[in-house]
Amino acid sequence: MQFKHPELLYALFLLLIPIIIHLFQLRRFKTEAFTNVAILKTVSQQTRKSSQLKKWLTLFTRLLLLACVILAFAQPFTTNTNIQEAPKETVIFLDNSFSLEQKGPQGDLLKRAVQDLISEVGFNKTITLVTHNAIYKNTTLKAIKNELLQLSYAANPLSYQAALLKSESVFNKTSKQKRQLIFISDFQQLKAPFMPKTDSLTQLNLVKLQPINTNNIALDSVYISKNSLLQTELTLSLKNYGAPVENLSIALHNNDKLIAKSAVTITDKANTQFTISSKDIVNGNFSIEDSGLQFDNTLYFNINTPSKINVLSISEADNTFLRKIYTEDEFKFTSVSAKQLDYNIIEEQHTIVLNELKDMPATLINILKSFTDQGGNLIIIPAAQPNINAYNTLLTNYNTTFKSHINSEKRITSINYSHPIYKDDVFEKQVQNFQYPKVNQYYVLNGNSGSSALSFEDGKPFLTQLSNVFLFTSPLNSEVSNFKSWALIVPSFYKMAVSSLKQPKLYYTIGEQNNFDVDVTLNQDDIISIENKNSQFIPQQQYFNNKVNVTTQDRPQTSGIYNIKDKLKTIKNISYNYNREESNLEYQDISTLKNVTISNSIPSLFETLKSNTKINELWKWFTIFALAFLIIEMLILKFFK
Repeated sequence: MQFKHPELLYALFLLLIPIIIHLFQLRRFKTEAFTNVAILKTVSQQTRKSSQLKKWLTLFTRLLLLACVILAFAQPFTTNTNIQEAPKETVIFLDNSFSLEQKGPQGDLLKRAVQDLISEVGFNKTITLVTHNAIYKNTTLKAIKNELLQLSYAANPLSYQAALLKSESVFNKTSKQKRQLIFISDFQQLKAPFMPKTDSLTQLNLVKLQPINTNNIALDSVYISKNSLLQTELTLSLKNYGAPVENLSIALHNNDKLIAKSAVTITDKANTQFTISSKDIVNGNFSIEDSGLQFDNTLYFNINTPSKINVLSISEADNTFLRKIYTEDEFKFTSVSAKQLDYNIIEEQHTIVLNELKDMPATLINILKSFTDQGGNLIIIPAAQPNINAYNTLLTNYNTTFKSHINSEKRITSINYSHPIYKDDVFEKQVQNFQYPKVNQYYVLNGNSGSSALSFEDGKPFLTQLSNVFLFTSPLNSEVSNFKSWALIVPSFYKMAVSSLKQPKLYYTIGEQNNFDVDVTLNQDDIISIENKNSQFIPQQQYFNNKVNVTTQDRPQTSGIYNIKDKLKTIKNISYNYNREESNLEYQDISTLKNVTISNSIPSLFETLKSNTKINELWKWFTIFALAFLIIEMLILKFFK
């Protein structure tokens, strides 16, 4: 039993006063002489005994009466737990990730959870509600009811660790009182499992929402498998997380027009091909009908007309190999000598190749520095007998110089497969044994050696990258090197130029850091926006002379096809899809977690919490007892003879 006002219990010491008065009362019986006292002695003894008994009963009832009155004012109560240790602050984390689209016994898991919260939590009780993408701090369900009923799924959900940290961050840090965190989720098995770190101040209650089935089919990815002037073949990959399915129908739309249909039988994984015209700009989407999760039943993609990459070769050596690499279908290739160069065309370029120039005027060096500062790629192929001072003046801008010129044969033996030039789409596998190209003269770098893509046998760089500058340390003409006859020359120069204008991919994934270039020239203070009929946002962007570099991550929040716009003009289209990580409906076993309480539904949790903190007030009973003892005392005084 506990007391709301325990300080009043000190009044019980006042019960000593009637006891003392009773024990030390001054009243005594007087002796009176009487002639015949034989019978009166017996009457006198019986009266004294009756009087003493009556006084003790009266004292006892009065003590009980006073004690009950004091206890009633102290307001006693009982609970299943110590009320002083009960949580004073409550935070509820509600998982609104896409896995909660799955059906439970009473409908969608997320929608049912919202309804249970509204019905179980006190409408006016102050709580803090946290989701993956919102915080409702120190509010009531009455105030946020409409927001909860319209709660959408999070396109970029937090990890379990981040969700716990976000929930704990809203607690009052200065308070030392008990805190209660209610974590509501299906506890899907993710890369980083749910592993909470509990402390003595936080009571962690878990509610595990259980779907009735875990079958799901996802449209996983799409890529261009074949491409020609007339036709483009797309390969669509699907994944099945459940029972095998026969004749799953797949539809391909361009805008709102159905252009192809197919059917597949899928057990675990399946691929299917679609052929479309290469001439059309495709704003496409694949779709299936699946009773599992809905967010992965549609896959958006775009095939835009690619922008041509402007490549300028400033040459004093044979550039035939460059013309063969930079073909007209993807590049706009221009070649001039250093003496005939019009400096005005430099800012229009995406990539510039310095092909074995013997000398460089200071004006050209300054313009090239400005060109690379504006995001352009510079490829430097030194001459056999150059003006070293001119080259070093240029290279000093990139924290390196040519230290010495070595006339000695050396082989190129090392390929950096993780370098951006060779990382994707160049090698099917790492090649260890190949015919090494060689050079008979090269330059040793002094200072920053950059990120080597190709290296000599002693580890010194042959081709290295310094930011957006690609530097060869040896001439490439046939008298010095046989590198031109090596197959790797084509992907090397191709990827160096392509990286100067990052064309948008078929699609991007929401929540990942996505980076691409838009080939557009803007006026001063102009910006581009990304929008569709439902939403619009201004992405992070950096403007250069002839392109805008765009970075997106958390936005957009909804999958679909978007327009990249300069004011009202549509420049390109771009597609975003949800991350497919949640498509696999496997769940973590949380029964092994320690220092937590686990419930299988929101109503059962709150029923337990209410029973643990239910207060049984006892002051009314003590008031009744006080009245009863008062009545008993009155009866004793009136009827006890």
